Amino acid sequence: MTTTAIGLLQAIEEQKKRLTTTSLDLSFNELVDMIGTQELNIQPDFQRLFQWSPATQSRFIESLLLEMPIPPIYVIESEENKYLLIDGLQRISSYLHFRGKLNAPENDVQVGHMLQLCDCDIIPAFNGLTFDDLPTSLQIRLKRYFVRVEVVRFGSDPQYQYYMFKRLNTGGVLLTEQQIRNCTIRLLNPEFNDFIALLATDPDYQATTTYLTTEQRKGWYDQELVLRFFAFKNAISSYVHEIGDFLTEYMERVSDSEHIEHLVFDYDSERLIFLKTFQIFQRSLGDRAFSRLNAKQTDLADAFGIYHFEALTLGIQPILDQLSPDDEIQMARLGEAIMSLKKEPEFIGMTKGGGKNSLGLLKRRVAFAAEKLSTVLA
Repeated sequence: MTTTAIGLLQAIEEQKKRLTTTSLDLSFNELVDMIGTQELNIQPDFQRLFQWSPATQSRFIESLLLEMPIPPIYVIESEENKYLLIDGLQRISSYLHFRGKLNAPENDVQVGHMLQLCDCDIIPAFNGLTFDDLPTSLQIRLKRYFVRVEVVRFGSDPQYQYYMFKRLNTGGVLLTEQQIRNCTIRLLNPEFNDFIALLATDPDYQATTTYLTTEQRKGWYDQELVLRFFAFKNAISSYVHEIGDFLTEYMERVSDSEHIEHLVFDYDSERLIFLKTFQIFQRSLGDRAFSRLNAKQTDLADAFGIYHFEALTLGIQPILDQLSPDDEIQMARLGEAIMSLKKEPEFIGMTKGGGKNSLGLLKRRVAFAAEKLSTVLA
């Protein structure tokens, strides 16, 4: 065996020590009981990610009734010997829905509402049935169906837990990048995740992002924009071109104290900067602060423009301390300056169309906005 091969094997063995696992075979009935007693935790953030359609849920239930094999679910063991689900949400939620035990308000599902099977393609006779409609023998079969549960034992390296979740959840149901970040990076440290989620509920921020679509909000794009604000404000020099990777890496660097490029984040001061930034935009131009000009370029469209968001929120930072959201005259002048900026042909060229994520164009937009906004203080 070559020296290189020996070195690789030794490296693998060293890394494997950072993660210890065990396997259990549990019935779905036991899993339901564990959820009820909070021995198995499906976090609210995870529950919001339940995305299987009724047809997909139904075919999963059909698979259980036919006793087909299904993939294992993965959990992390806590210090109290409780479990946190990290993979298997769609399957467990489908079962809970069929039993009438699922609470997923964002999907219009509440406890007591039973899934009615549809689109079952192996035994069409299942279609239209609920759990209560099944013969007792099939109800018992469902309750006793065993699933393999892979347990990441307490004491395993948090970074390994994070990488495990990240890799398990990059396939299957298509989650947005922000949804994956939220659920994976909190395994390293939930503080930054929770900070971003809380700021996304700020009334002024919500008002200025009124024109985000329902689909964008369901995909947590509102939270991604908060992350985007801090990432560009604090680490723009690290941005190359791929925005998704940049945001993930920034979030990792803030959250993981053992990261080789860990970033210290002053939560108190950053919170005040964020709140003041969006309070100013709300009071100067309201829900159209980040809107683009309409097709005729005569007024602002009822739409959200990401390039406007970046240019304005970053471009305002050099003069932020000199602005007062309570100064009505100043806010009126700022609103006029923003409108004037949006009508500048050069700014329109830098913010119209796609493919403008390069670092050079980003810096040009921000610098252009900063220069125009600074006239408010003249």
